[in-house]
Amino acid sequence: MTAKMELAPLRAWDDFCPGMDRFAKPEFGDLTKWNNRVISNLLYYQTNYFAVAVVVFLIVGFLNPLGMFLGGAVVALVFMGSVWAGENQATVKNFKRKNPTLFIIGVMAASYFLLSLCGGVMVFIFGITFPMLLILIHASLRLRNMKNRLENNIESVGLKKTPMGILMDLLDQQEEKVSKVRDFIEGKLKE
Repeated sequence: MTAKMELAPLRAWDDFCPGMDRFAKPEFGDLTKWNNRVISNLLYYQTNYFAVAVVVFLIVGFLNPLGMFLGGAVVALVFMGSVWAGENQATVKNFKRKNPTLFIIGVMAASYFLLSLCGGVMVFIFGITFPMLLILIHASLRLRNMKNRLENNIESVGLKKTPMGILMDLLDQQEEKVSKVRDFIEGKLKE
């Protein structure tokens, strides 16, 4: 059974940015736990993150439309090239799976280098990197709630597919969650 792609709902502002009691410093010593928090938040708040990124893109795009187009094109091409390399080169695929943050940093560094050759560095920093930084900070600090975990498990099992879920699949970040959910379900069925 293949799930059709659907957009995640826009989460309410008081859920997206509640009081400070729902934010906490990530556990830097436990990278797996931090990575799970970031991935869960990216999946759950993906439409909110997309809206934030679009607002920043529009502001920067209005100020420098040609630079924004060039920056977006370069980042998209570098990302597609890195995904292709990750699918066709075992060493890149292993690196991408074990070090997703370093992989994204590498994509951004390669994009930065290519844009510096074209003179589009400021557009890159403000139009592309800044929204990603805002999203990463929120996803790292926002504590998950029960609804967040339930939605992510539904997507992990394959009952629902969203754009962020597809992106996470391209970055090889869903496989561990799917196997954990399957193991949990199989364990409950055996009981």
